[in-house]
Amino acid sequence: MKKNPHFAIVLSGCGRADGSEIHESTCAMLAIDCLNSTYQCFAPDIKQAMVVNHITGQRVDEHRNVLEESARIARGNIKSLKEYNPDDFDAIVFPGGIGAVINWCDFSVSGVSCQVETSVRKAIWDSYKKGLPIGAMCIAPVLIAKVLGSEGVKVTIGNDEKVAASIVKTGAVHENKEAVEVCVDEIHKVATTPAYMLAQSIKEVCEGADNMIKALIKLM
Repeated sequence: MKKNPHFAIVLSGCGRADGSEIHESTCAMLAIDCLNSTYQCFAPDIKQAMVVNHITGQRVDEHRNVLEESARIARGNIKSLKEYNPDDFDAIVFPGGIGAVINWCDFSVSGVSCQVETSVRKAIWDSYKKGLPIGAMCIAPVLIAKVLGSEGVKVTIGNDEKVAASIVKTGAVHENKEAVEVCVDEIHKVATTPAYMLAQSIKEVCEGADNMIKALIKLM
């Protein structure tokens, strides 16, 4: 196990309905910190695809920036994803939330034919080529499948048949897992966990995040 690894955490906004899922993001940070490791948050400096009222679930007529909104979760300690350099890190993590499929890419609308935001695609691909372990939670593994599907990566989003079928169409492999379990692809150094795709409580999210971070460290 690598001593005191340094993680990059990529965020997609603030709030499950239009950005990063806050519990998942925070639980990933906590898991890293509890293992005496460190992290740096990043987010693409782009306009949000939409803004949602998290009480009503309704879209509102506002315009927000993904980097600025992500700074709320990162407590201001965040950088533009364009500044990410895999040489400076030991692993990279992508928490879930709808922002993963509307801000990082347009999977929510276009499915497997979606377009991935340039800095996000580059971060995933550069990390993969460098041999860094890649972690993803909840719906975020669809993004890993979209970018690395041609490499035959194995991921999980839980057991949603429709989303799993989309993942398979990218060339990736889907493996059904329970809420706190982790799908570990040792060949491609990818670890994914269902989180709120299946989790019924923040306790389950934290357990899954902890299992994922430990798996990433073993892959280093």
